[in-house]
Amino acid sequence: MIKDLAAREDGLVRVSGWVEKVRDQRYVQFVVLRDESGAVQLVNGGVLREPDPENPRSDILVPRTHTISELTHGTFVTVTGELQHNERVKLGGVEIQIETIKVVAKALPDNPVADDSNIDVRLDWRFLDLRRPEQNLVFRAQTAFLHALRQVWVDRGFIEIQTPKLMASASESRAELFEVEYFEGQAFLAQSPQFFKQMAQAAGFGGIFEVGPAFRADPSFTSRHATEFTSVDTELSWIDSHEDVMELHEELIVAGLTAVKKKHGAEIEQLFGIEIKVPARPFPRIPLAEAKEIVKERGYEVPRADADMDPEGERQIAAYVEEKYGSEFVFLTDYASSIRPFYHMRHEDDASLTNSYDLIYRGTEISTGAQREHRIEVLEAQALDKGMDPKELAFYLDFFRYGVPPHGGFGMGLNRVLMLMLHQPSIRETTYLFRGPNRLMP
Repeated sequence: MIKDLAAREDGLVRVSGWVEKVRDQRYVQFVVLRDESGAVQLVNGGVLREPDPENPRSDILVPRTHTISELTHGTFVTVTGELQHNERVKLGGVEIQIETIKVVAKALPDNPVADDSNIDVRLDWRFLDLRRPEQNLVFRAQTAFLHALRQVWVDRGFIEIQTPKLMASASESRAELFEVEYFEGQAFLAQSPQFFKQMAQAAGFGGIFEVGPAFRADPSFTSRHATEFTSVDTELSWIDSHEDVMELHEELIVAGLTAVKKKHGAEIEQLFGIEIKVPARPFPRIPLAEAKEIVKERGYEVPRADADMDPEGERQIAAYVEEKYGSEFVFLTDYASSIRPFYHMRHEDDASLTNSYDLIYRGTEISTGAQREHRIEVLEAQALDKGMDPKELAFYLDFFRYGVPPHGGFGMGLNRVLMLMLHQPSIRETTYLFRGPNRLMP
């Protein structure tokens, strides 16, 4: 791999990769070759000979080749040559004097993706866009982040599950469901693994987690919405309140960001010009009603007719928390039951509020978490209160007829977390293959 060359001694090496740039000069040819680990400069020419006094350029033999001259951007080649350490070479301090070059797979000369191509063009040719070092780094950062989360879960004895994505009924709102034909009947793509996460609590699994796809038939064209996204979910038993869920959430976030900073922090700073900040624990916690008052005092009044916060309100409260606490994270708690799902537990002394929260990261909501209602009679009443048909929920409600411990959990959008972590303008940049209302390809 190219990243390993700097640690090798000078001598014969073989590398393979994509041609990124060719400089065909009069006396020497240069090629910048890139693989998934980095880039290296290849040199063809500069072999010393005895000088001829009558010809001042005869001390250099330049064995030019048409092969190099004709290399197109993106052509995949295998090269053997002499590795030489040279501190004057800006690209890693090494270069390779070419001995042989073999074209393995030639690229068309008209590369459809340019440096200034817009996001739609880049998504049309995503496999080419992903060759960029910045895009490669996004998914290496994602890998480090998820590995750290899994380590926390595994160390705490959690079980990883894979829940079905074909469902017979809605888990949340029917308005956001994708309907699909299912033999002689009808099925829905899962909006979340919520019901099946809770089934694991009834099954005695205790702590569980899942990283998998979720689907929302939401015709939004914002920078943070997608019709298919990766959801990071966890659920755990034997909690006293949603505070236990928030503490686990903090632990996971800190572990994930610490791992990214340790493994890729320097490269992220170089390519994206940002520093990964690992937050201190505990994260600030602000009840939603109080947050709205703080935002109002800052000159912004949330215009929504319901009791929820809006995106500008999230940005305003995040700015306040950054100024007062120096934190990029804040938990907004105590959401109204009118805007929360029927399965969220309501306050013991105020049924208009729930034991729930949203986690805001750099001004954008990345997660919703809550203590779940585990008492069957209360759960049935709350479902009816939300206008849901208990018959459609029969399989779910059965979980609670045979004893379920107090439990709670959260779901978090992975692509949003990466977008905010790396200061990207849209989740289109942090999704391997983006799916939105007008994009089903590639």
